[in-house]
Amino acid sequence: MSDQELFYLLALMKVDGVGDIMAKKLLNYCGNAENVLNSKLNQLAGIDGVGSVLLKNLKDKIIFEKADQELAFIRKNNIDVSFFQDENYPDRLKHCIDSPVLLFSGGNIDLKNRKIISIVGTRQITSYGTEFCRKLIEDLALLDPVIVSGFAYGVDIVAHQFAMEYNLQTIGVLAHGLNQIYPRVHKKYMAKMEENGGFITEFWSSASPDKENFVRRNRIVAGISEATIVIESADKGGSLITANLANDYNRDVFAVPGRVTDRYSQGCNDLIKTQKANVLTCAADLIYVLNWDIEKKPQAIQKQLFIDLDPYEQKIYDFLLKNGKELLDIIALECNLPIFRISGTLVNMELKGIIRPLPGKMFEAV
Repeated sequence: MSDQELFYLLALMKVDGVGDIMAKKLLNYCGNAENVLNSKLNQLAGIDGVGSVLLKNLKDKIIFEKADQELAFIRKNNIDVSFFQDENYPDRLKHCIDSPVLLFSGGNIDLKNRKIISIVGTRQITSYGTEFCRKLIEDLALLDPVIVSGFAYGVDIVAHQFAMEYNLQTIGVLAHGLNQIYPRVHKKYMAKMEENGGFITEFWSSASPDKENFVRRNRIVAGISEATIVIESADKGGSLITANLANDYNRDVFAVPGRVTDRYSQGCNDLIKTQKANVLTCAADLIYVLNWDIEKKPQAIQKQLFIDLDPYEQKIYDFLLKNGKELLDIIALECNLPIFRISGTLVNMELKGIIRPLPGKMFEAV
Protein backbone atom coordinates (compact mmCIF):
# COMPACT_ATOMS: atom_id res chain seq x y z
CA MET A 1 0.00 0.00 0.00
CA SER A 2 1.38 3.40 -0.96
CA ASP A 3 1.81 6.17 1.57
CA GLN A 4 -0.90 8.19 -0.20
CA GLU A 5 -3.44 5.36 0.00
CA LEU A 6 -2.65 4.74 3.65
CA PHE A 7 -2.77 8.45 4.46
CA TYR A 8 -6.33 8.80 3.15
CA LEU A 9 -7.45 5.58 4.84
CA LEU A 10 -6.09 6.83 8.16
CA ALA A 11 -7.82 10.16 7.65
CA LEU A 12 -11.12 8.45 6.86
CA MET A 13 -10.91 6.28 9.98
CA LYS A 14 -10.30 9.39 12.08
CA VAL A 15 -13.58 11.01 11.00
CA ASP A 16 -15.88 11.30 13.99
CA GLY A 17 -18.81 8.95 13.38
CA VAL A 18 -17.00 6.67 10.91
CA GLY A 19 -16.56 3.17 12.29
CA ASP A 20 -15.54 0.03 10.46
CA ILE A 21 -18.99 -0.73 9.04
CA MET A 22 -19.63 2.83 7.85
CA ALA A 23 -16.12 3.08 6.40
CA LYS A 24 -16.73 -0.05 4.34
CA LYS A 25 -20.00 1.43 3.02
CA LEU A 26 -18.24 4.63 1.98
CA LEU A 27 -15.31 2.78 0.41
CA ASN A 28 -17.65 0.49 -1.50
CA TYR A 29 -19.61 3.47 -2.81
CA CYS A 30 -16.65 5.67 -3.76
CA GLY A 31 -13.95 3.13 -4.60
CA ASN A 32 -11.25 4.39 -2.25
CA ALA A 33 -10.70 6.66 0.75
CA GLU A 34 -9.33 9.55 -1.29
CA ASN A 35 -12.51 9.64 -3.36
CA VAL A 36 -14.63 9.56 -0.19
CA LEU A 37 -12.88 12.56 1.33
CA ASN A 38 -12.82 14.52 -1.92
CA SER A 39 -16.45 13.85 -2.85
CA LYS A 40 -19.03 16.59 -2.74
CA LEU A 41 -21.42 16.25 0.15
CA ASN A 42 -24.48 15.77 -2.03
CA GLN A 43 -22.77 12.75 -3.65
CA LEU A 44 -22.62 10.97 -0.29
CA ALA A 45 -25.97 12.02 1.12
CA GLY A 46 -27.79 9.03 -0.37
CA ILE A 47 -25.69 6.43 1.43
CA ASP A 48 -27.61 4.57 4.13
CA GLY A 49 -26.66 5.92 7.56
CA VAL A 50 -24.97 9.09 6.30
CA GLY A 51 -26.58 12.14 7.86
CA SER A 52 -25.83 15.84 8.05
CA VAL A 53 -23.52 15.53 11.08
CA LEU A 54 -21.36 12.89 9.43
CA LEU A 55 -21.21 14.85 6.18
CA LYS A 56 -19.93 17.84 8.12
CA ASN A 57 -17.33 15.71 9.95
CA LEU A 58 -16.00 14.37 6.65
CA LYS A 59 -14.79 17.90 5.86
CA ASP A 60 -12.99 18.43 9.18
CA LYS A 61 -9.37 19.26 8.25
CA ILE A 62 -7.96 18.00 11.54
CA ILE A 63 -8.31 14.41 10.31
CA PHE A 64 -5.45 15.02 7.89
CA GLU A 65 -3.15 16.29 10.64
CA LYS A 66 -3.83 13.19 12.73
CA ALA A 67 -3.39 10.90 9.74
CA ASP A 68 -0.05 12.51 8.92
CA GLN A 69 1.18 11.99 12.50
CA GLU A 70 0.15 8.33 12.55
CA LEU A 71 1.64 7.64 9.13
CA ALA A 72 4.97 9.04 10.34
CA PHE A 73 4.82 6.74 13.38
CA ILE A 74 4.01 3.71 11.20
CA ARG A 75 6.88 4.30 8.79
CA LYS A 76 9.40 5.19 11.51
CA ASN A 77 8.69 1.95 13.39
CA ASN A 78 8.34 -0.33 10.34
CA ILE A 79 4.84 -1.38 11.33
CA ASP A 80 3.00 -3.69 8.95
CA VAL A 81 -0.43 -2.49 7.86
CA SER A 82 -3.18 -4.74 6.48
CA PHE A 83 -6.21 -3.29 4.68
CA PHE A 84 -9.32 -5.46 4.90
CA GLN A 85 -9.36 -5.96 1.13
CA ASP A 86 -5.67 -6.92 0.93
CA GLU A 87 -4.38 -10.43 0.45
CA ASN A 88 -2.33 -10.27 3.64
CA TYR A 89 -5.39 -9.51 5.79
CA PRO A 90 -6.42 -12.52 7.98
CA ASP A 91 -8.78 -14.63 5.88
CA ARG A 92 -11.38 -15.49 8.51
CA LEU A 93 -11.49 -11.98 9.88
CA LYS A 94 -12.35 -10.64 6.41
CA HIS A 95 -15.74 -12.32 6.63
CA CYS A 96 -16.77 -10.52 9.84
CA ILE A 97 -18.98 -7.54 9.05
CA ASP A 98 -17.43 -5.41 11.80
CA SER A 99 -13.81 -6.42 11.21
CA PRO A 100 -11.27 -3.56 11.39
CA VAL A 101 -10.64 -1.71 8.14
CA LEU A 102 -6.96 -1.51 9.10
CA LEU A 103 -4.80 -3.82 11.19
CA PHE A 104 -1.35 -2.87 12.49
CA SER A 105 1.12 -5.61 13.34
CA GLY A 106 4.69 -6.31 14.35
CA GLY A 107 6.80 -9.46 14.45
CA ASN A 108 6.87 -12.44 12.09
CA ILE A 109 3.24 -13.34 11.53
CA ASP A 110 2.10 -15.93 8.98
CA LEU A 111 -1.60 -16.79 8.98
CA LYS A 112 -1.97 -18.15 5.45
CA ASN A 113 -3.45 -21.65 5.29
CA ARG A 114 -2.86 -22.19 9.00
CA LYS A 115 -4.84 -23.84 11.76
CA ILE A 116 -5.66 -20.95 14.11
CA ILE A 117 -7.26 -21.21 17.54
CA SER A 118 -7.92 -18.56 20.18
CA ILE A 119 -7.47 -19.41 23.84
CA VAL A 120 -9.10 -17.11 26.41
CA GLY A 121 -10.23 -17.13 30.00
CA THR A 122 -10.02 -15.61 33.43
CA ARG A 123 -7.16 -13.40 34.60
CA GLN A 124 -7.21 -15.46 37.82
CA ILE A 125 -6.16 -18.78 36.29
CA THR A 126 -5.95 -21.73 38.69
CA SER A 127 -3.52 -24.65 38.71
CA TYR A 128 -6.28 -26.73 37.07
CA GLY A 129 -6.56 -24.27 34.19
CA THR A 130 -2.80 -23.95 33.83
CA GLU A 131 -2.25 -27.69 33.63
CA PHE A 132 -5.12 -28.16 31.16
CA CYS A 133 -3.74 -25.40 28.93
CA ARG A 134 -0.26 -26.93 28.98
CA LYS A 135 -1.54 -30.42 28.13
CA LEU A 136 -3.81 -29.11 25.37
CA ILE A 137 -1.05 -27.18 23.64
CA GLU A 138 1.43 -30.03 24.09
CA ASP A 139 -0.97 -32.50 22.45
CA LEU A 140 -1.76 -30.12 19.58
CA ALA A 141 1.88 -29.22 18.92
CA LEU A 142 2.41 -31.75 16.10
CA LEU A 143 -0.45 -30.09 14.21
CA ASP A 144 1.41 -26.77 14.39
CA PRO A 145 -1.56 -24.49 15.16
CA VAL A 146 -1.28 -20.73 15.65
CA ILE A 147 -2.25 -19.78 19.22
CA VAL A 148 -4.04 -16.43 19.54
CA SER A 149 -4.86 -14.65 22.78
CA GLY A 150 -5.03 -11.19 24.32
CA PHE A 151 -1.64 -10.96 26.09
CA ALA A 152 -3.41 -10.18 29.37
CA TYR A 153 -2.93 -11.69 32.81
CA GLY A 154 -4.05 -15.24 33.52
CA VAL A 155 -5.13 -17.60 30.75
CA ASP A 156 -3.89 -15.27 27.99
CA ILE A 157 -0.25 -15.12 28.99
CA VAL A 158 -0.20 -18.78 30.03
CA ALA A 159 -1.40 -19.77 26.54
CA HIS A 160 1.27 -17.58 24.92
CA GLN A 161 3.98 -19.04 27.17
CA PHE A 162 3.10 -22.67 26.46
CA ALA A 163 2.84 -21.92 22.73
CA MET A 164 6.39 -20.54 22.83
CA GLU A 165 7.57 -23.51 24.89
CA TYR A 166 6.33 -25.88 22.18
CA ASN A 167 7.67 -23.69 19.34
CA LEU A 168 4.26 -22.69 18.02
CA GLN A 169 3.46 -19.36 16.42
CA THR A 170 1.57 -17.20 18.89
CA ILE A 171 -0.11 -13.83 18.43
CA GLY A 172 -1.18 -11.28 20.99
CA VAL A 173 -4.14 -9.10 20.05
CA LEU A 174 -3.69 -5.77 21.83
CA ALA A 175 -6.20 -3.24 23.13
CA HIS A 176 -3.89 -0.29 22.47
CA GLY A 177 -1.31 0.94 19.96
CA LEU A 178 2.02 -0.71 19.17
CA ASN A 179 3.95 2.07 20.90
CA GLN A 180 3.33 0.51 24.31
CA ILE A 181 2.59 -2.77 26.05
CA TYR A 182 0.00 -3.61 28.69
CA PRO A 183 0.41 -4.98 31.23
CA ARG A 184 3.98 -3.68 31.46
CA VAL A 185 5.17 -6.75 33.35
CA HIS A 186 4.60 -8.79 30.16
CA LYS A 187 7.14 -6.74 28.22
CA LYS A 188 9.71 -9.45 28.94
CA TYR A 189 7.81 -11.84 26.62
CA MET A 190 7.69 -9.51 23.62
CA ALA A 191 10.98 -10.35 21.93
CA LYS A 192 10.40 -14.09 22.09
CA MET A 193 6.88 -13.75 20.72
CA GLU A 194 8.02 -11.56 17.85
CA GLU A 195 10.51 -14.24 16.75
CA ASN A 196 7.67 -16.58 15.83
CA GLY A 197 4.43 -14.63 15.84
CA GLY A 198 3.96 -11.16 17.24
CA PHE A 199 1.25 -8.61 17.90
CA ILE A 200 -1.84 -7.31 16.11
CA THR A 201 -3.98 -4.29 16.91
CA GLU A 202 -6.51 -1.99 15.31
CA PHE A 203 -5.59 0.86 17.65
CA TRP A 204 -3.42 3.86 16.85
CA SER A 205 -0.36 4.95 18.80
CA SER A 206 -2.53 7.57 20.53
CA ALA A 207 -4.83 4.91 22.06
CA SER A 208 -4.56 3.95 25.72
CA PRO A 209 -5.55 0.53 27.15
CA ASP A 210 -9.00 1.75 28.17
CA LYS A 211 -11.67 -0.70 29.33
CA GLU A 212 -13.83 -0.34 26.21
CA ASN A 213 -10.85 -1.13 23.99
CA PHE A 214 -10.58 -4.61 25.48
CA VAL A 215 -14.18 -5.33 24.51
CA ARG A 216 -13.49 -4.16 20.94
CA ARG A 217 -10.29 -6.19 20.87
CA ASN A 218 -12.24 -9.35 21.67
CA ARG A 219 -13.97 -9.40 18.28
CA ILE A 220 -10.58 -9.75 16.59
CA VAL A 221 -9.65 -12.63 18.90
CA ALA A 222 -12.95 -14.35 18.04
CA GLY A 223 -12.99 -13.52 14.33
CA ILE A 224 -9.41 -14.32 13.38
CA SER A 225 -9.54 -17.97 14.42
CA GLU A 226 -11.27 -21.19 13.50
CA ALA A 227 -12.30 -21.85 17.08
CA THR A 228 -12.30 -20.11 20.47
CA ILE A 229 -11.44 -22.06 23.61
CA VAL A 230 -12.47 -20.84 27.07
CA ILE A 231 -10.18 -22.47 29.64
CA GLU A 232 -11.66 -20.97 32.81
CA SER A 233 -14.15 -18.18 33.45
CA ALA A 234 -16.36 -16.84 36.21
CA ASP A 235 -20.03 -16.27 35.42
CA LYS A 236 -19.13 -12.87 33.91
CA GLY A 237 -16.06 -11.66 32.07
CA GLY A 238 -14.39 -10.72 28.82
CA SER A 239 -13.81 -14.32 27.78
CA LEU A 240 -17.57 -14.92 27.72
CA ILE A 241 -17.96 -11.87 25.47
CA THR A 242 -15.36 -13.39 23.15
CA ALA A 243 -17.20 -16.72 23.17
CA ASN A 244 -20.49 -15.04 22.28
CA LEU A 245 -18.80 -13.09 19.47
CA ALA A 246 -17.35 -16.33 18.12
CA ASN A 247 -20.83 -17.84 18.10
CA ASP A 248 -22.14 -14.77 16.28
CA TYR A 249 -19.43 -15.28 13.66
CA ASN A 250 -20.50 -18.93 13.32
CA ARG A 251 -17.20 -20.21 14.72
CA ASP A 252 -16.77 -23.24 16.95
CA VAL A 253 -16.54 -22.54 20.67
CA PHE A 254 -15.13 -24.93 23.27
CA ALA A 255 -15.25 -24.71 27.05
CA VAL A 256 -13.39 -26.71 29.67
CA PRO A 257 -15.85 -28.12 32.22
CA GLY A 258 -15.20 -27.91 35.94
CA ARG A 259 -16.78 -28.59 39.30
CA VAL A 260 -20.04 -26.75 39.87
CA THR A 261 -18.62 -25.31 43.09
CA ASP A 262 -15.57 -23.77 41.41
CA ARG A 263 -15.98 -20.06 40.76
CA TYR A 264 -13.81 -20.03 37.65
CA SER A 265 -15.65 -22.94 36.06
CA GLN A 266 -19.09 -21.32 36.27
CA GLY A 267 -18.79 -19.46 32.98
CA CYS A 268 -17.53 -22.54 31.14
CA ASN A 269 -20.22 -24.77 32.61
CA ASP A 270 -22.89 -22.24 31.62
CA LEU A 271 -21.60 -22.09 28.04
CA ILE A 272 -21.84 -25.87 27.83
CA LYS A 273 -25.24 -26.01 29.55
CA THR A 274 -26.74 -23.45 27.17
CA GLN A 275 -25.18 -25.22 24.17
CA LYS A 276 -23.04 -22.22 23.30
CA ALA A 277 -19.87 -24.31 23.54
CA ASN A 278 -18.65 -27.83 22.92
CA VAL A 279 -17.24 -29.74 25.88
CA LEU A 280 -13.44 -29.78 25.77
CA THR A 281 -11.77 -32.49 27.84
CA CYS A 282 -8.68 -33.10 25.71
CA ALA A 283 -7.09 -32.26 22.36
CA ALA A 284 -8.98 -35.13 20.73
CA ASP A 285 -12.29 -33.33 21.28
CA LEU A 286 -11.04 -30.29 19.37
CA ILE A 287 -9.54 -32.35 16.56
CA TYR A 288 -12.75 -34.33 16.12
CA VAL A 289 -15.12 -31.35 16.02
CA LEU A 290 -12.88 -29.29 13.72
CA ASN A 291 -12.19 -32.34 11.53
CA TRP A 292 -8.47 -31.65 11.55
CA ASP A 293 -6.25 -34.19 9.83
CA ILE A 294 -3.50 -35.78 11.86
CA GLU A 295 -0.38 -34.51 10.12
CA LYS A 296 2.71 -36.38 11.26
CA LYS A 297 6.25 -35.36 10.47
CA PRO A 298 7.72 -38.36 8.59
CA GLN A 299 11.32 -37.71 9.61
CA ALA A 300 10.37 -37.96 13.27
CA ILE A 301 8.58 -41.33 13.21
CA GLN A 302 11.50 -43.51 14.34
CA LYS A 303 12.49 -41.11 17.09
CA GLN A 304 8.92 -41.05 18.36
CA LEU A 305 9.38 -44.63 19.59
CA PHE A 306 11.48 -43.29 22.45
CA ILE A 307 9.01 -40.76 23.81
CA ASP A 308 7.39 -41.22 27.20
CA LEU A 309 4.01 -42.96 27.18
CA ASP A 310 1.43 -42.92 29.95
CA PRO A 311 0.22 -46.33 31.22
CA TYR A 312 -2.83 -46.41 28.91
CA GLU A 313 -0.74 -45.52 25.84
CA GLN A 314 1.91 -48.11 26.73
CA LYS A 315 -0.70 -50.82 27.15
CA ILE A 316 -2.29 -50.08 23.78
CA TYR A 317 1.05 -49.73 22.01
CA ASP A 318 2.33 -53.08 23.37
CA PHE A 319 -0.91 -54.77 22.30
CA LEU A 320 -0.70 -53.41 18.73
CA LEU A 321 2.98 -54.33 18.41
CA LYS A 322 2.15 -57.90 19.37
CA ASN A 323 -1.09 -58.33 17.44
CA GLY A 324 -0.72 -56.03 14.43
CA LYS A 325 -3.64 -53.96 13.13
CA GLU A 326 -6.84 -54.27 15.13
CA LEU A 327 -10.35 -52.84 15.50
CA LEU A 328 -10.98 -50.09 18.04
CA ASP A 329 -13.56 -52.24 19.88
CA ILE A 330 -11.15 -55.17 20.09
CA ILE A 331 -8.36 -52.90 21.39
CA ALA A 332 -10.70 -51.63 24.09
CA LEU A 333 -11.80 -55.17 25.03
CA GLU A 334 -8.34 -56.74 25.09
CA CYS A 335 -6.75 -53.82 26.90
CA ASN A 336 -9.65 -53.66 29.37
CA LEU A 337 -10.25 -49.94 28.70
CA PRO A 338 -13.60 -48.12 28.26
CA ILE A 339 -14.34 -46.65 24.82
CA PHE A 340 -14.44 -43.06 26.13
CA ARG A 341 -10.91 -43.51 27.50
CA ILE A 342 -9.45 -45.29 24.49
CA SER A 343 -10.76 -42.87 21.84
CA GLY A 344 -8.93 -39.87 23.25
CA THR A 345 -5.83 -41.95 23.98
CA LEU A 346 -5.64 -43.23 20.41
CA VAL A 347 -5.81 -39.69 19.01
CA ASN A 348 -3.03 -38.58 21.36
CA MET A 349 -0.95 -41.54 20.20
CA GLU A 350 -1.56 -40.53 16.58
CA LEU A 351 -0.32 -37.04 17.42
CA LYS A 352 2.84 -38.58 18.87
CA GLY A 353 3.36 -40.55 15.66
CA ILE A 354 3.44 -44.03 17.24
CA ILE A 355 0.22 -45.43 15.73
CA ARG A 356 -1.79 -44.70 12.60
CA PRO A 357 -5.50 -45.09 11.79
CA LEU A 358 -6.71 -47.42 9.07
CA PRO A 359 -10.07 -47.67 7.29
CA GLY A 360 -12.87 -49.33 9.24
CA LYS A 361 -11.89 -47.97 12.68
CA MET A 362 -8.71 -50.03 12.73
CA PHE A 363 -5.31 -48.99 14.10
CA GLU A 364 -1.76 -50.26 13.88
CA ALA A 365 1.55 -49.44 15.53
CA VAL A 366 4.10 -47.49 13.48
